[in-house]
Amino acid sequence: MNRRTDSVVTTAQGAVRGLRQGDTTVFLDIPYAAPPRGAGRFAPPRPHESWDGVRDATAPGPNAPQSARELGSVDMSPYFGAGWSRGEDYLTVNVWTPEATGGGLPVMVFVHGGGFVAGSTRSALYDGSAFARDGVVLVTLNYRLGMAGFLDIPGAPANRGLLDVVAALRWVRENIAAFGGDPRNVTLFGQSAGATIVGGVLAAPAAVGLFRRAIVQSGSGLGAFTTEQAARVTSAAAGALGIEPHVDAFAEVSDERLVEAASALAGIDLRTAAHRDPLIGLSPFGLVLDTQPAEAVAAGLSSGVDLLVGTNTEEGNLYLVPVGAYATSTAGDVDDAAARAHRDPAQLVETYRGTRPGAGFGELRSAIMGDALFGAGSWALADAHAAHATHAGSATFRYEFAWRSRALDGQLGATHAMELPFVFDLAELSQLRGARALLGPDRPPTDLAARVHAAWVRFARTGDPGWDRYDTERRATMRIAAEWTQVDDPRSQERQAWRL
Repeated sequence: MNRRTDSVVTTAQGAVRGLRQGDTTVFLDIPYAAPPRGAGRFAPPRPHESWDGVRDATAPGPNAPQSARELGSVDMSPYFGAGWSRGEDYLTVNVWTPEATGGGLPVMVFVHGGGFVAGSTRSALYDGSAFARDGVVLVTLNYRLGMAGFLDIPGAPANRGLLDVVAALRWVRENIAAFGGDPRNVTLFGQSAGATIVGGVLAAPAAVGLFRRAIVQSGSGLGAFTTEQAARVTSAAAGALGIEPHVDAFAEVSDERLVEAASALAGIDLRTAAHRDPLIGLSPFGLVLDTQPAEAVAAGLSSGVDLLVGTNTEEGNLYLVPVGAYATSTAGDVDDAAARAHRDPAQLVETYRGTRPGAGFGELRSAIMGDALFGAGSWALADAHAAHATHAGSATFRYEFAWRSRALDGQLGATHAMELPFVFDLAELSQLRGARALLGPDRPPTDLAARVHAAWVRFARTGDPGWDRYDTERRATMRIAAEWTQVDDPRSQERQAWRL
């Protein structure tokens, strides 16, 4: 039987010793699946071997192979972490839990972002101490990235990174009671690529029953590549490596070469006669599905799962401001962004010009990019879920995070990833403060992080974050800034423009 004694917990695979930090105990680097080595890098996750004695779980472990990732002049190191920490046994979880618990606590399982090619549980933004402080067992996880996780290779299962997340959820169901958590009250949440993966898990039959609630932070229910699009990436990857496009050939390539070749694949045109590029050229890796997650949810998958979904007001700024492209944007750049994202780009641009009469080219370009990547797919996912929620005994909620950072001379704004420090109640983290840091030079409103974090905890505990449900008539949305305002169907015209 799984049991807890002081800072030692016995899991199904063996005992682990955590690190006490005040009223919280953190367990780091606990394996949930076998090391993905050799040909196993392209196979489904397998159970980890049991171990004898007590495994030390007090220090960070390795993470998925990845290259260093930067975004121009903004310091994103708290988000991406320090890059690749080598080691094969990286399919692991970290667990934060209150030291004194009688069990039965809500559980939250977080999937990090990073464009499907970067990030890990080692990143400073994913410290779960505030969740444990507030009576939640918080789990963060590593998953396969890049070619190992998401390249669609003949002879290998697709979406291996997503399969890792499902395997981690199975580990949670089997073991989390030993850490004080309730396996019947699990909330799966993620941001950016991690949020898109959460959307994919919502639509995955293999994950049914493994979680009760989900939070999609700046993800997309329309973010998956088709198999035709994915085949282009596979062909380019095989060409860059000088191998045949088959799993046996990829299995012979080292992690270092896979990471190096992956870095050279950006910019492939993945538009087809019938489909746009859901990642508009920013990443050649992602989920590969011929049915988008929002469409699967609309068909009734995710029945009984509560959903909180939202985006940030100025998502696209992160991809333009730090590299100097916001201020230098032209009308042609706006048109090109629309052409990458929409089958009627002229109509799309006309809509955004009409709803933003004073906007310059940078704002228009950023808004279109942000909605192409996150907004349109989040609207679609919320609508699809809400159409079934009441009948299925579940609820849908929507938010828009609008607090503006003054980083980079005030231009960064309410951009992509800005909500994360507030969700994790880490707005006081020193690495986030400064002219080029995510939160900028000024102190955020004193209670904003506490309030956002409390809403996420409340949703995990009760299925209600504290505002009206979203439906396909009112589309009630909580706009989160220094002041919180509930609005109905914000940006209605822009939302409808993506349904043409």
